[in-house]
Amino acid sequence: MRAAVVRAFGGPEAVEIVDVELPEPGARQVRIKVTASALNPVDAGVRAGIFGGAGRQIGLGWDVAGTVDAVGPAAAWSVGEEVVALAHGVAAPLGAHAEYVVVDADAVALAPASVDAVHAATLPLNALTAVQALDLLDLAPGDSLLVTGGAGAVGGYAVEIAARRGVKVAALARAQDEEFVRSLGATRLVDGADGSGGAGGFDAVLDAAVLGSEALAFVRDGGAYAGVIPQAQPAAERGVRTTAVEVASDGVRLAELVRAVDAGELTLRVAGTYALADAADAHARLAEGGLRGRLVIVP
Repeated sequence: MRAAVVRAFGGPEAVEIVDVELPEPGARQVRIKVTASALNPVDAGVRAGIFGGAGRQIGLGWDVAGTVDAVGPAAAWSVGEEVVALAHGVAAPLGAHAEYVVVDADAVALAPASVDAVHAATLPLNALTAVQALDLLDLAPGDSLLVTGGAGAVGGYAVEIAARRGVKVAALARAQDEEFVRSLGATRLVDGADGSGGAGGFDAVLDAAVLGSEALAFVRDGGAYAGVIPQAQPAAERGVRTTAVEVASDGVRLAELVRAVDAGELTLRVAGTYALADAADAHARLAEGGLRGRLVIVP
């Protein structure tokens, strides 16, 4: 099969398409024929060497939407089922930007029935990150939350999920994104251009824009902060509890998110699609910024 990998760190030009042996599923694993796989900022980090692994082949791609192609022993899935999954890992030799990928069976959920595979591929990593970060904040209905990067992929899911939990959500975003973030459930916009709109007044911040201590300033004394880069949260101050999510594969939770998609409660956004052979071009487009939605690799 073909797969997108890096064997030397660098810019988009470091992405290579290589021929590799078809992976076989082991016990409690399934092999998925990949229909679509989103490109995320973490892939750019892997490509650039942020997570290490020098001197080795490292696969790219965490999100997968496709069809179960083979099952290992004790894997409770059937060949032919349409599924989504999170292929978790920053230093594995193969990822989901490939024609096939092997994942643990408990990372898999049935695909949404209401959207195509390209849109479904934008769900696993970003929505799981959002919901697991919200779990760390442990907010009650009526609590106030600021989501930085509220118009982005993780931030958008966080706004929708928190609003449906009864949390009063504000979004830190550009003024031109106000209509969009309000459509997701935000009750107010904090304009990222001037930082106005309630510094120090929120029970919690979910920092999807990775602003760090700048975002911490929006939290009231004794509140909570959750970041989206593991172990990179700012130091606690003013009694504010700080933490960061380390996203984990979770097929049960992913199935809940799929049900939310089919109920019309989560908004899936695709900024564009690229063939696997053009994965380096997709990385170059990601580096340009300004996207609303995810780029998706379509083998």
